[in-house]
Amino acid sequence: MKSTNPVFARSEEFNGQSNAYGNQTNPGYGQAPQGGQPAYGDPSTWGTGVSNMPDVAAPERRMTIDSVVQKTAISLAVVMATAFATWWYIGDVNEVTASRLYSALMIGSLGAFALSMVNSFKRVISPALVVAFAALEGVALGALSKYFDATFGNGIVTNAVFGTFAAFAGTLAAYKFFDIQVGDKFRRGVIAGMFGMVGLGLLSLVLSFAGIDLGFFGTGALGLLFAVAGLVLGVFMLMLDFDFVEKGVAAGLDERESWRAAFGLTVSLVWIYTNLLRILAIFSSD
Repeated sequence: MKSTNPVFARSEEFNGQSNAYGNQTNPGYGQAPQGGQPAYGDPSTWGTGVSNMPDVAAPERRMTIDSVVQKTAISLAVVMATAFATWWYIGDVNEVTASRLYSALMIGSLGAFALSMVNSFKRVISPALVVAFAALEGVALGALSKYFDATFGNGIVTNAVFGTFAAFAGTLAAYKFFDIQVGDKFRRGVIAGMFGMVGLGLLSLVLSFAGIDLGFFGTGALGLLFAVAGLVLGVFMLMLDFDFVEKGVAAGLDERESWRAAFGLTVSLVWIYTNLLRILAIFSSD
């Protein structure tokens, strides 16, 4: 099964480059390997797809729902811990602590973005890099949440947190109860939308240094439309995550791939949270 999701596309097992046991798939009787010579070999292996070469050892542990839940819980716990620490470090927002807030926001955001790109395109997922990403993402979220709380108040951060987990539960229920199938066109559309929004966000950031405000992240109608579109896209990203977990467990992927699933789920939940925060802020400012 081939994935076009950049988070999962680097997984060799998930993309059919090895079988459920981690072995390379080889041609059987009647199939010609490279070089054009028939692969007759040992008759006992004809038509089975089993090679005469020694097999690569099967993974000792395989990806399960429990392993994905455990790794995701670790990732989210790191996000929340560093977010709380950043919130406490900034303290009350004033002229003195404003520099702390913006420094934490910039360092966390840029660091998390860089590691998200590394994790997305890394062939062998690194648990340490996933945890590092979660830590930097927590720093950024702590600073961002502090800003929104100081600016808009009214429990906006708490409501966004509850809304994020409600969106997760609702999406998971819909995915299972309605037996939603993720097709290639849907997958490509979601990925294109995600990179499109990231590109627009970076463009808006660069132009803001020149005093140009495109309004994508403002509190006007365009900002609300952009935030709602981002929220919907985040829900679709969760569906891709659920699809990866479901197919990965069925394929018997190595347990290490649970960290890839945890990374994807963390990215999706953070995406949903930030857009919910913006939507609530826009309504609070009216």
